[in-house]
Amino acid sequence: MDNHALFASLLAPMCLAFILGVVATRVKSDLKFPEELYTTLTIYLLVAIGMKGGYKLSISTFAEFWRPGLAAIGLGVCIPVWCYFLLRKFGKFDVVNAAAIAAHFGSVSAVTFSEALAFHDTLRAAVTLPAGMKFDAPEAIPFLKAAGVAGGWYEGFMPSLLTIMEVPAILVAIIIARISHEERSVSSDNAPFSEVLRELFAGKSTLLLLGFLAIGFVSGKRGWEQVSPLFDVPFRGVLTIFLLEAGLVTGRRLGDLKKVGPFLVGFGIIMPILHALIGILLGKWCGMSPGGATILGVLAASASYIAAPAACRVALPKASPTLFLTASLAITFPFNIVVGLPLYHYFAKLIYGG
Repeated sequence: MDNHALFASLLAPMCLAFILGVVATRVKSDLKFPEELYTTLTIYLLVAIGMKGGYKLSISTFAEFWRPGLAAIGLGVCIPVWCYFLLRKFGKFDVVNAAAIAAHFGSVSAVTFSEALAFHDTLRAAVTLPAGMKFDAPEAIPFLKAAGVAGGWYEGFMPSLLTIMEVPAILVAIIIARISHEERSVSSDNAPFSEVLRELFAGKSTLLLLGFLAIGFVSGKRGWEQVSPLFDVPFRGVLTIFLLEAGLVTGRRLGDLKKVGPFLVGFGIIMPILHALIGILLGKWCGMSPGGATILGVLAASASYIAAPAACRVALPKASPTLFLTASLAITFPFNIVVGLPLYHYFAKLIYGG
């Protein structure tokens, strides 16, 4: 693995804050975040991602975007299908829990995505640009592209792919469960599918991402310049605070690992690695930059713990939160934050020959 990338990940304030949160929980610290602050930080991150993604999408061409967009949809549809099959066939999970876990692993984590952007920005900062040239300036792109994977450059429309991938996997997993004879026979109390759709699209995660993606797209560069002092420079600072809270939550769920069994622990680590490899290979096929393909791999490797739990509570009420939340939040999320980001960066270097 690339030692520079590994240290850049492990020594980043965001990763260290996450580790501190886990440690604080395990030593029984009284450190707690008010629920209102957690909600505020979540809203900030989703608005910032959506707004910047919409602006970047507005300056991207259809020719640049259509193949990555299609790849993102394909990942969102296919990942829950094979996850469900593996969980049923080899994990021996029942229909409800297999579908719920598959929904979480097919959907995406906005926080993992945010950390991936911050990680690549750290790598990008190591690139030497001509005096006076800013990293966000269009004329800087050739220099960053020339630096390859180590340059940390990625396509500006990546937040759009995050938005595209959030919903399809959840819908696919729920549909799989609904058409199963076993599911129909044991879950007569399921909510109508229209209520599931409403929960998905009216939930804060999807609503904020889609809404501010549209706002950023319509308002364009002028609109982004008006709000960037709030949503650009402070972003990593807010992400650091959020990851401290995420560490506290993860630490509280570590005790559930002994309840979920070794198969789910292995599943929560091996599947993200395989999904990241598929995402990076698809990114290369789509003509994306090494950095963009790496972030697509991170999206494929991430597991939702905001949108998917809300939808599963409505659509699959008999599913066990101990299983799907422990898998996504206590296994896959910390693995991606601490180990996955530099590992996927290394994969991209091998695939792209960087």
